[in-house]
Amino acid sequence: PALSFQKLTVALYNPENLPTLERYVETQAKENAYDLEANLAVLKLYQFNPVYFQVPVTSQILLKALTNLPHTDFTLCKCMIEQTHQEERPIRQILYLGNLLETCHFQSFWTSLEENRELIDGITGFEDSVRKFICHVVGITYQTIEHRLLAEMLGDPLDTQVKVWMNKYGWTENEEGQIFVFNQEESVKPKNIVEKIDFESVSSIMATSQ
Repeated sequence: PALSFQKLTVALYNPENLPTLERYVETQAKENAYDLEANLAVLKLYQFNPVYFQVPVTSQILLKALTNLPHTDFTLCKCMIEQTHQEERPIRQILYLGNLLETCHFQSFWTSLEENRELIDGITGFEDSVRKFICHVVGITYQTIEHRLLAEMLGDPLDTQVKVWMNKYGWTENEEGQIFVFNQEESVKPKNIVEKIDFESVSSIMATSQ
């Protein structure tokens, strides 16, 4: 098993396998799947081989990392991107969106996202993954919250999402528009939000591409 892992590690960091890994990133985006280890391997290969750096792929990796908040994936990925690339569009805009989410400026996040809708083209389930994170934050922060405020935090100007997420988490609302947030202790526990593909699947993809 150790030797197999070593072979897989060598394969991952072989620049000849970059096209396969980049396609894998695109597959994750389309199918709402997630594989942090493979995505970090792509960023590491870009570090070792700057000539191969791809802005669109890096952008997808960052956006997928945001779908796995509150885990620290986004920070891990950001630290592996050269500063010069961090200042490029659209990476700069994605990093700004990430900062807004990490600092819980949710209303500002939705406003900025609305101005940059093209950023999440092809990222299936992005907004719902963000809303799940926001509900996680609400669950560990509030005992009660105004309906209006929750709608703003969920980026829901038409008020169509609030009831959906209330039902999902078992929250109730009184006649005055106050929402009662339950399951405080359960909300504190770390949750693996969207990870669906295990590390071994990368080797299968590589095998079929050879």
